[in-house]
Amino acid sequence: MIDLINIVSDLPHNKFLDLYQKALQENQRGIEAIAISSYDKSSNEVESRFVNLKYVTGNEWIFFSNYRSPKAMQFESHDQISALFHWGAINSQIRLKAKINKTSVEFSDTHFQSRTKEKNALAISSNQSQLIDSFDSVKDNFYKTLASMDSESKRPDYWGGYSFTPYYFEFWEGHENRLNQRHVFSMEEGSWSESLLQP
Repeated sequence: MIDLINIVSDLPHNKFLDLYQKALQENQRGIEAIAISSYDKSSNEVESRFVNLKYVTGNEWIFFSNYRSPKAMQFESHDQISALFHWGAINSQIRLKAKINKTSVEFSDTHFQSRTKEKNALAISSNQSQLIDSFDSVKDNFYKTLASMDSESKRPDYWGGYSFTPYYFEFWEGHENRLNQRHVFSMEEGSWSESLLQP
């Protein structure tokens, strides 16, 4: 589930809410999973990965991650991303384009304190995407961290939120004979333009 907080009432966000509710009604698994694609300048490659979108608040879309991870380095050097939901239960996908930045320290702290102890232990103990000798070493470090934590444990400065505000939405809805509908909203000079694309 995605926490929806005071979402702006405009054409693309209303369309998103409509499809989100339909996907919920059809029991879409992993409804919060969103693929984030970013550019790695050092390798001249685009990389994608799924993250859990936690909030849409106003017009900000927010997830959390390790600030030392490869994707974090990519965000630092090139803040342009694309994002994608695929909700097979309703045969729909949503494409987004945006620029990304970190959330405030206060927002990250508040979210960290709302999480389970186990999730926070992993956030503290994980050196995300780095090579390991064995999975046992990861588990050992996790359980040692978990045992040392208490209710006062603070968010590490290398973990926190990312926020992006989409300026482009494409809603794809699949139909028979591949007569798929593609509905685009693009922010132009402060207002949304609306268009349709060929299947």
